Amino acid sequence: MRVDSIKTIAVLGAGTMGHGIAELAALAGYNVNLYDIKDEFVQKGLQHIKWSLDKLVEKGRLGASQAQSAVEKISTFTNVEHTVKNADFVIEAAPENLKLKHELFAAIEKTAPKHAVLATNTSSLPITDIAKAIKDPERVVGMHYFNPPMLMPLIEVVRGQQTSDETVEVTVELSKKLGKTPVVCRKDTRGFITSAVFEGFVGEPMWIASRERTSFKSIDAVMKYKEGFPMGPFELADLTGLDIGYNVRREAGFLNPPVLEEKVKANQLGRKTKKGFYDYNAAGVDYGPDDAKDFDPLPIYAMMANIGARLVEQGVAPPVDIDLAMQLGGGFPKGPITKADEIGLDKILRALDDLKAKYKDDRYDAPKILREMVSMGKLGVKSGEGFYNYGKEAKEYKAIRIEIEKEAKIAWLILNRPGRLNAINNDTRLELPRALQGLYENPDVRVIIIRGAGDRAFSVGADITEFGGEIRPHLVVELGEFFSTPQKCPKPVIAAIDGFALGGGLELALACDFRIATRRSELGQPEIHLGLIPGGGGTQRLTRLIGLSRAKELVMLGERISAERALELGLVDQIVENENFEQGIRAFALKLAGGPPVAIRLAKQIMNAGAEAPLEAALLMEREAFGILFSTEDMMEGVNSFLMKKKPEFKGR
Repeated sequence: MRVDSIKTIAVLGAGTMGHGIAELAALAGYNVNLYDIKDEFVQKGLQHIKWSLDKLVEKGRLGASQAQSAVEKISTFTNVEHTVKNADFVIEAAPENLKLKHELFAAIEKTAPKHAVLATNTSSLPITDIAKAIKDPERVVGMHYFNPPMLMPLIEVVRGQQTSDETVEVTVELSKKLGKTPVVCRKDTRGFITSAVFEGFVGEPMWIASRERTSFKSIDAVMKYKEGFPMGPFELADLTGLDIGYNVRREAGFLNPPVLEEKVKANQLGRKTKKGFYDYNAAGVDYGPDDAKDFDPLPIYAMMANIGARLVEQGVAPPVDIDLAMQLGGGFPKGPITKADEIGLDKILRALDDLKAKYKDDRYDAPKILREMVSMGKLGVKSGEGFYNYGKEAKEYKAIRIEIEKEAKIAWLILNRPGRLNAINNDTRLELPRALQGLYENPDVRVIIIRGAGDRAFSVGADITEFGGEIRPHLVVELGEFFSTPQKCPKPVIAAIDGFALGGGLELALACDFRIATRRSELGQPEIHLGLIPGGGGTQRLTRLIGLSRAKELVMLGERISAERALELGLVDQIVENENFEQGIRAFALKLAGGPPVAIRLAKQIMNAGAEAPLEAALLMEREAFGILFSTEDMMEGVNSFLMKKKPEFKGR
């Protein structure tokens, strides 16, 4: 089955996850059959959907007609067979109970069309076990959404032992159609990727608190305020429910940390019981930066790296997918594999061995792949190679990544903060100018492409929260200078926009020589909604690019516009189809890279300077540059190639 043939999606379960998935599918244009065991449950789910859509309309992110159309696409059911009989894709979102899921899948199989994919939203149960309920396990797949489905960008697509390639491919493509980023879990391992790594982030701190009597507030404060996680592990455990993790560990045959045992036995399960590690009848989550004492987070990072390395070793997922899953699904500031490379794999291995010797706990057994890498001297960033290969330049970068295609003479400068929609933080501000300077000096690079990691955003602008407390005027000035660096770089720079280019993200793109966007992209300068104006060149470059009146409209209204509208205005130069993003960008870059480098650099310099100068001065600069080019080898190559009717091979001399 092709993804384009999917017209109707059945969602079984109208609870928090189910109604969110149904809303997402309806907004994407699919007919949705929403089921639950009682009509009151279905209607409650439908009311949640209407409330959510109304909020999107209020915020200007959705038109009233779009919201109404989405509601009209949803039909409600209390009979499983009727729900799935015309469905092309079924998503089960029932409670985490294997017996219940078996009953549902057996009922689904009786009536659902033979071509229908049968997906489960389970976050912990093996897909292979769920698939045992039906005769054709090849069409059963995990499709793990994150709460809330409308906002969280990740979907884990999980392959069971007998799931077919076609089932996985269709599920991946549907995830993209829903506007999400899919990461494939290639083997049906317990906890998949995210839940497995979260055990290191949440479970290990509980063991530390149990054994070392370290304050859980101190651990939370260090992980949030020093290490940059959205919340501390104990706060997160309270939010998700302490009984959830407790039961998952028990069902897997693992011991639970004593501090967790105490809480569960006392029925202190977190927010839902008003008491867990924090007391929600009183102050609630009451830790702050001052609680970040001398706690060393290395054991937490070591355990997450241990789990991540084991997933790589078992072929569950490559390092880049594990990191992306944790950034998008968990809001991690950096993926656990990247962080391990930065800390040093030798240091990670020593920490695991020390913990094993101290506590005699098999959880700290390091996988073979980690020991082999350390023995081979692959220690991470400091040695130039770990789970990732680090080029000479890339060793120094935290917020960006550089990829160079030497044969093509193209460099990709990737804003590498997908978990924050590639927001520009202090590291980006310091690293991007340095990287552009390095690429300018690199003879293997003729064209530079700036893009965002992932497929949700080029960049959503400046991450003001990471500039260090109060905003100082000199930082604002320096930030403004940062946005000029692509324009000042002598080599041509392309902004490759896929997803959001908002605020400072759009201003960075405006300073590039060319802007190419995917059809799904949205652009805008929303600063006015914060009582601000663009501060990175938006008011001036927009005016020069699209005219005063249209620039005022974008700045003063602060509304997002589509890629098509941006093309009409002249804000972007080309639109490429979503699925051909990289190919389209690369094709344009190859044309530039095949041209005479010296002439292209001079053309950029003269045209940029001439746009701000009187015409006579600009014409004089042009004539001088023209004369200079007559002395280049590239000019002679161009002339000779023209006369000989062959493709020129420019050397940049």
